[in-house]
Amino acid sequence: MHESMLVFRKRRYLWVALTMSFVAIAAYWLHDPQEPPNGGTALGYTLGTVATLLIVWLAWFGVRKRRYSSTLGSVQGWLSAHVYFGIALVLIALLHSGFQFGINVHTLAFVLMMLVVLSGLYGVYVYLKIPQRVSENRKGTSRAELVSQLEDIDSRSQRVAQGLSDEFQELTASAASRTQLGGSLWSRLSGRDESQVVIKADGQTGVVPNPGQEAVLDWLADQQSRSSDAEVAAAIGELSALTRNKRRLLRQMKEDIRLQATLEAWLYLHVPLTAALLVALVTHIVTVFLYW
Repeated sequence: MHESMLVFRKRRYLWVALTMSFVAIAAYWLHDPQEPPNGGTALGYTLGTVATLLIVWLAWFGVRKRRYSSTLGSVQGWLSAHVYFGIALVLIALLHSGFQFGINVHTLAFVLMMLVVLSGLYGVYVYLKIPQRVSENRKGTSRAELVSQLEDIDSRSQRVAQGLSDEFQELTASAASRTQLGGSLWSRLSGRDESQVVIKADGQTGVVPNPGQEAVLDWLADQQSRSSDAEVAAAIGELSALTRNKRRLLRQMKEDIRLQATLEAWLYLHVPLTAALLVALVTHIVTVFLYW
């Protein structure tokens, strides 16, 4: 599904974008304005109008993809056109400017446009690559099923701990309640494990970091080595096995969250840049009509 956005309807919008580009190049080559090419010529205004309409249409995609009842084509078709028209926009904008740049609002609008296009291309790469990695990581399960498995491990651990001392019961309850998933965008992207656990050691109780459930596993290993009761040692061994399963599951879930955050992260750049481009575009147009 994700790959088909580039080959939608036999690459229909690729051919439309190529046609627009060839027409713009031909017009630029044939046009003789009797002055250096620039945005103030007849062709410059024409190409500038086309570029402006493309920018507005491309920006509208963010609205269109949330209108599920719209009959103005499929979202997949809009996305395919969004990609190819965005690339064609770069060439049309360059021809509009006559390749003339300076330190002014006009160049700022072009720079912002390039940043929007580049961030959009990165988004295309992400949407082509990440879904497959998400599928491979989940191994046929959904995120809801992974959460259900985690809850089941915590419940089983607490049931096993009920046959042990209060320290074990407090440990398992704390490890369950203080396991951290998600968090800030950076935490999700980095995959950092900020889990904690309350552990009683040397007569003192304190909250300690528990990344990868290592603190719990170390404490259980220490208690098992000290136990002289075979049944208690066996129960502690069962807790350790459940905790190792939990660690494996948490790694899988954190990778799922990291991949999902990667799918979303580029939008934190793409959307604000698009908004800035629209402001710069309006400023560019107003400035042209007022001072040129």
